Amino acid sequence: MTILGIAGSFRAGSHNMQLLRLAAEELPEGVDLFVFEGLAEIPAFDQDLEDLAPDVVDALKAAIAEADGILVATPEYNGSIPGALKNAFDWVSRPIAESPIRAKPVAVIGASTSAFGAVWAQRELKKVLGVMGARVLDAELPVAKAERRLAEPDLELRAGLAGVVDQLVAAAEMERIAA
Repeated sequence: MTILGIAGSFRAGSHNMQLLRLAAEELPEGVDLFVFEGLAEIPAFDQDLEDLAPDVVDALKAAIAEADGILVATPEYNGSIPGALKNAFDWVSRPIAESPIRAKPVAVIGASTSAFGAVWAQRELKKVLGVMGARVLDAELPVAKAERRLAEPDLELRAGLAGVVDQLVAAAEMERIAA
């Protein structure tokens, strides 16, 4: 089984990329996490160019289509979703009838240096993904004070991540059975 990881921040030392790597350590045996690393290369969505999507958009769509489930780790910028992450999902959503994310199980987690752990961004991203037709899990994992929590991950953080990835894997297995 394959889980696609998408980090909403692509800066060096990204807390959300660290969170995805930590989540990979909590995956059950037989489940692999592959991280999409082309977010920075995706141009601004332009509906006039929808049929001429750049290769990196096609690569993201293909990675989503091939994955059994998706784990998105989002930071919070100004109380919301990072623009590059939202933009990438705008590309993925088009054309709507052919979007590879429709009915795909998706879990959203997030890390932030604030005391709130990207709670608002997670909720907004879950709304966006739901409108796109993804099967968004209720599970959330806000990681506040990320610079400290990710430097030395404790059992509570690891257990929280394990709980989210277990739910995602279970949802992906249900999709496989239904298909």
